[in-house]
Amino acid sequence: MPGILLENHSRASWRQYLELCKPNVVLLIAFTAIVGMVLATDTLAVNWIAVVFGTLGIGLGAASGAAINHVVDQKIDAVMDRTKNRPLPTGGLSSESALVFALILAVLSMVILVSLVNVLTAVLTLLSMVGYAVIYTMYLKRATPHNIVLGGAAGAAPPVLGWAAVTGEVTVEAMVLFLIIFIWTPPHIWALAIKRRDDYAAAGLPMLPVTHGIEFTKQQVLLYTFMLLSVSLLPFTIHMSGLLYLFSAVLLGLGFIYHAFKLYRQAGDEHAMKTFGFSIVYLMALFAALLIDHFIAIGMSSVS
Repeated sequence: MPGILLENHSRASWRQYLELCKPNVVLLIAFTAIVGMVLATDTLAVNWIAVVFGTLGIGLGAASGAAINHVVDQKIDAVMDRTKNRPLPTGGLSSESALVFALILAVLSMVILVSLVNVLTAVLTLLSMVGYAVIYTMYLKRATPHNIVLGGAAGAAPPVLGWAAVTGEVTVEAMVLFLIIFIWTPPHIWALAIKRRDDYAAAGLPMLPVTHGIEFTKQQVLLYTFMLLSVSLLPFTIHMSGLLYLFSAVLLGLGFIYHAFKLYRQAGDEHAMKTFGFSIVYLMALFAALLIDHFIAIGMSSVS
């Protein structure tokens, strides 16, 4: 019996440490970083060492930032329905254990990136970690309703990190990918914030629906979706992608605008979660279209 209890405790702890990493967010970060890596390569001969260890190092860095976010936000998490069952508010893990875990992940990330990828990627990943875990979580999140806009740079960095991992530099193309995610982040988060505004208000966080009201936030979501459609056309404009991507970007952009407009027109938060859900589909589909378009272009150039 003691052996069974110990085994169950180990499993629970493993799951709790995994939850600290926010795996769904890390997977999205890893995906967009890989897109940056692939788009930076003009042939099918990919530098697999850079891809594998770059993705691992970037992912560990993102997981470290997420764990620090859990430590810093545990009091806020305890009063929000969406987060009250996280490991720290429930007492499943101690703050000290979570912080040590986060620091171990950060060190592993830096060791892997410096020794097996390149110093530029390590530096940019470290800046992203500090931007999210310190500047955004500790200050911006609590200081201004524009927290998502100002803090969005850290979340938009993964494609740039991926690009730097395989090329050792940051180019205009990499910054275009950064800009797409940077503009995508506010309507993505604000749609969720409209639904969870009572949680944010109870936690004392100055999210836009709390400080400026739901209707104003809906206007901003709609405005940003139009901005996003324009920005998403840049890869085609600078000859980074072709017609397949252009068609996909227009179709997905109009879909996002449709959901934002429906959210704007309907009362309350009725369409908020559907808009939030589509925003995730939008980003994954848009970057998948970039990948497919890129591989088609490589295939056509190799045939010719």
